[in-house]
Amino acid sequence: MREISASLITDTVKELVIQANKILPDDLVDCISCSCKTESNETAKSILCDLQANIDAAKELNIPVCQDTGMAVIFAEIGQYVHIFGGDFETAVHKGVSLGYTEGLLRKSVVRDPFYDRVNTNDNTPAVIHTKIVAGDKIKITAAPKGFGSENMSRLRMFTPSASKEDIIGFIVDTVKKAGSNPCPPVVIGIGIGGDFEYSAILAKKALCRPVSKRNSVEFYRDMEAELLEKINSLDIGPQGFGGTTTALAVNIETFPTHIAGLPVAVNIGCHVTRHAAKEI
Repeated sequence: MREISASLITDTVKELVIQANKILPDDLVDCISCSCKTESNETAKSILCDLQANIDAAKELNIPVCQDTGMAVIFAEIGQYVHIFGGDFETAVHKGVSLGYTEGLLRKSVVRDPFYDRVNTNDNTPAVIHTKIVAGDKIKITAAPKGFGSENMSRLRMFTPSASKEDIIGFIVDTVKKAGSNPCPPVVIGIGIGGDFEYSAILAKKALCRPVSKRNSVEFYRDMEAELLEKINSLDIGPQGFGGTTTALAVNIETFPTHIAGLPVAVNIGCHVTRHAAKEI
């Protein structure tokens, strides 16, 4: 049994939410940089270069890449041989988010009640926490701050098993088309297929945490990702909605077994600053 202090979890979460908001993953930055060179639409090319300059400036000046520093989403893989001492896990995570957003001078966007009393909590807590017990004696924490310009454009549909590949592709492409410029394209599309109603959405959110350079390991879904990317980039939405061939940077599909009577499909859209940072302790 390995002991990990709650204070270490707090410090790690604090570090990750600040890092994720200020420094984008290298593969995502490379993808945007490449798009600057390959985009044929001059207006779109100019916007992509501006986005690249903004990313570079945020890193150099140590400021957030985007003013919407998101709602904190935390994925945690907790080894079954870990004993957490000095406090409970979720309290430690919330404290880390609070410290990260307060000391990191990140915008605080969480309200304490979703409907009748939308009063700001003033420290961006609570976080949305997804935990999984895994083998081993370590904890892997992934922070994925999610802005709601893109989150609001996401959709979920419960297909029947008779749905075809074309039906699902049509639904995903239509989701991006309806979103238009709202999610600040170029976007990253996270797709969750399978599980049940709520788990398909979690799969879609997890898909946004996968490197944009990494394709699905199953050939069928790898080909589906490529087909979706081509169709989405043919919509002529383009960077920030000004047209062009760079509407999406990547399409990531994650799957899970499902019930014989169902076929859930969730689409979670990430903006051009699809943020995530991870660390193992």
